[in-house]
Amino acid sequence: MSLLKRSATELVGTFWLVLGGCGSAVLAAAFPDVGIGLLGVSFAFGLTVLTMAFAIGHISGCHLNPAVSLGLVVGGRFPANELPAYIIAQVIGGVIAAALLYFIASGKPGFELAGGLASNGYGEHSPGGYSMAAGFVCELVMTAMFILIILGATDKRAPAGLAPIAIGLGLTLIHLISIPVTNTSVNPARSTGPALIVGGWAIQQLWMFWVAPLLGAVVGGVLYRWLGKENT
Repeated sequence: MSLLKRSATELVGTFWLVLGGCGSAVLAAAFPDVGIGLLGVSFAFGLTVLTMAFAIGHISGCHLNPAVSLGLVVGGRFPANELPAYIIAQVIGGVIAAALLYFIASGKPGFELAGGLASNGYGEHSPGGYSMAAGFVCELVMTAMFILIILGATDKRAPAGLAPIAIGLGLTLIHLISIPVTNTSVNPARSTGPALIVGGWAIQQLWMFWVAPLLGAVVGGVLYRWLGKENT
């Protein structure tokens, strides 16, 4: 499969992740009387990855996330020279999804972009008021564990065919833990889309949702290469 086609597949997959995950937060989390809440949003993010893993995993690997792509490079599962194309495609997919979500959400009377469009943040923009340091550590650790889950679940020694379930549920768990802290990123493309639409504070704080997940990806990749290495 050509790099162009695989990158386009990543664009579509990341579009679905951002539309499904952030869309659930913006459109359904607090819907009158039947809002899905934190639990529902967490499952929505997990389900986007689960469904796309089965749909496109055999085409592009279903990274949907610059941190995942980097973690796979560090873990020896993905060629470094293809990393830029994947990251560009993922970010574009996230931006398109955020723009579409804004269009849909703004169709409701009283909608205000000041609500954040599910943007990630720390300090006064953290759902629970958590500090920048707390948010940074949380994003780094959650991303490292996500990479560990992905590398382990897709290892040739792991049970075949079950990786999408483990990865989807892993992302669900990560959101259950960290939505109150940063609104959960662990994915720079997911953070960039809404931030570019919201502007202002969301762009000012976006740096953390690139730096922390990418550092976490390196940690996770290095850790799994050591843990998963067979004794020789």
